[in-house]
Amino acid sequence: CSVGGTLSRTEVDGISEEFSLERCLRVPKAMAVLLGASTLSKLGRAGTLTLIRNSSSSSPDLDYLHKSIVPTNHFQKSLPRLPIPKLQDTMQRYLTAQRPLLDIDQYRRTEQLAQDFEKGIGNQLHEELVTQDKRNKHTSYISGPWFDMYLSAREPVVLNYNPFVSFHPDPNPANNNPLIRATNMTVSVLRFMKTLRAGLLEPEIFHLNPAKSDTSQFRNIIRFVPASISWYGAYMVNAYPLDMSQYYRLFNTTRIPKPVQDELLTDDSAKHLLVMRNGHFYTFDVIDQDGRITKASEIQAHFKYILSDPRPPPEFCLGYLTSENRDTWSLLRHSLLEAGNAQVLNKIDTAIFCICLDDMTVTDHLELAHNMLHGNGLNRWFDKSFSIILTKDGNAAINFEHSWGDGVAVLRLMNETFKDTTQRPAISATTLPAAVDSSQAVQKLDFKLNDVLKSGISSSRQKFDASVSTLSIDALEFKKGGKEFLKKQNLSPDAVAQLSFQMGFLRQYDKTVATYESCSTAAFKHGRTETIRPATIYTKKCCEAFVKESSKHSTSDLRTMIDECSKYHGQLTREAAMAKGFDRHLFALRYLAKSKGMAQPELFQDPSYIQINHNILSTSTLTSPAIQLGGFAPVVPDGFGVGYGIHDHWIGYIISSYAARDVKEFLKCVNKSLDDIFDVLEGRPISI
Repeated sequence: CSVGGTLSRTEVDGISEEFSLERCLRVPKAMAVLLGASTLSKLGRAGTLTLIRNSSSSSPDLDYLHKSIVPTNHFQKSLPRLPIPKLQDTMQRYLTAQRPLLDIDQYRRTEQLAQDFEKGIGNQLHEELVTQDKRNKHTSYISGPWFDMYLSAREPVVLNYNPFVSFHPDPNPANNNPLIRATNMTVSVLRFMKTLRAGLLEPEIFHLNPAKSDTSQFRNIIRFVPASISWYGAYMVNAYPLDMSQYYRLFNTTRIPKPVQDELLTDDSAKHLLVMRNGHFYTFDVIDQDGRITKASEIQAHFKYILSDPRPPPEFCLGYLTSENRDTWSLLRHSLLEAGNAQVLNKIDTAIFCICLDDMTVTDHLELAHNMLHGNGLNRWFDKSFSIILTKDGNAAINFEHSWGDGVAVLRLMNETFKDTTQRPAISATTLPAAVDSSQAVQKLDFKLNDVLKSGISSSRQKFDASVSTLSIDALEFKKGGKEFLKKQNLSPDAVAQLSFQMGFLRQYDKTVATYESCSTAAFKHGRTETIRPATIYTKKCCEAFVKESSKHSTSDLRTMIDECSKYHGQLTREAAMAKGFDRHLFALRYLAKSKGMAQPELFQDPSYIQINHNILSTSTLTSPAIQLGGFAPVVPDGFGVGYGIHDHWIGYIISSYAARDVKEFLKCVNKSLDDIFDVLEGRPISI
């Protein structure tokens, strides 16, 4: 799960690569050479960063966020293509990642299998993949297989795939009233949608030197550079456009359950919003016949009408079906259609997005996380591309379906929405709802349910309740230091956070296990993600020294080990951002073998390969001015789902687990690890 992927100026301090036009012209073939390793690592680090973006013009038109003079997709055509790594490099990186996880005998067997694969069937598959990629220059080699991977998964999307990300409260307390916040968020999201579709949304660009590129002069020049070479024009002033191909799936999109493999439905002609409250479904138009956003006071009136509906939840809440196994849900959806529900299902599927109005207040971060990640199931449609969830006290979050995108588009949406709602709210506490007949404008969706459907909904509810009851979530705020302190120590803040997970797990379970950290490859056309593997020979050595042998090592020795971990983690991050990891390449080769009907190569049947893809520590980081916290469930039954944010002066964690793991004890061990690391960094011995 990747829920981040934007960029920050503070992350590029110290970068001093030299660039030239000659090197620029080689970008599609050698992205690493062109951008420089450290630059691309900043592009790829998932979620730790925030783009600096100035609108091309402030728009007096209240239907738009802004009106960029550079078209939204101006750079898309000329983006560099996602490179396929050399097979030899992939196999070496794979073996290096396996070293800390295997004993000598296991490693020797895996090494032999890797060598056989590289010389034999792996080379054949690699050559075919390269040939296939050359025939499909409009996309990337990973895009199709990655869509298929998500859509063919049969597990329920809730807990297994959908993450949540919560907004900070509105700084104006009065605007956190749920009626006001629902109205303002709806209008701001619609402004984003209209700005995007009109091609007026500022392109996603990483400005390495904002003084030169984040300027009106640059925009006035670059807009006249033909789209076929526009990326190069931006590159010449150290500006790096990012892929925006996923953005159109944000709106009017729903994942439709199908046998074997689901489908994504997008219908951008629909003009209505889907609202859920107490398990009931309502729709009303938010775009008028002229294509303009409905008046905010009218939207406010419709929300007020829905919030005043006294009906209790229905006995059979359809939302539970979207938490089902996908094949089961596919069969039940077919039954819904046969029972005469095609029209109401189409209303749900084509809605611009969904707002869930929850009749509950939030007491702490843990209750917030549980509610936004899964809730009670009755007031959700987990298949929508995204849903905004609002509680009675105005807490707001987005829960999004993951197959259509990797979170970069969602984070941009959240950043723009939060900025717009706080700086230019559509209504305020003094705004009166319009005098309109909401009973005519708002359509309540009613369903025809037979005994088969009622039984299916009841069964889905039982499974949902049983599943979420096993999920534990806990939180930690480490206040002894954060990004600023670690940078002064010449350390990667992310490397230190990842080291704390390795050290905490070793302290609790006396093992080093497969660990996953997502890295965006949005610097390339149709890039998705690559995996950083934070469990390394360096972290294993360092963790064992801290946990098992602290008395044998001086503070200086321990500090040196931390430095080694940080340096190597930086290397892995740079490689992943440059699409030079091993996970996606091997995944594509395995996918190709399967698509050809071949027997799976022995490498992919190796217990060591299966183990490294059983990610017990699944991690993702997210930091943004709009974001309060984010989280997700473990990706395996015996794992941890680790959401974390590294702030200037503190580090925050939201970690989840099922019954097989003790999340409270793990957080204690992570906290102890951070204490020890910071003691060493400050020149103090570790306290026993």
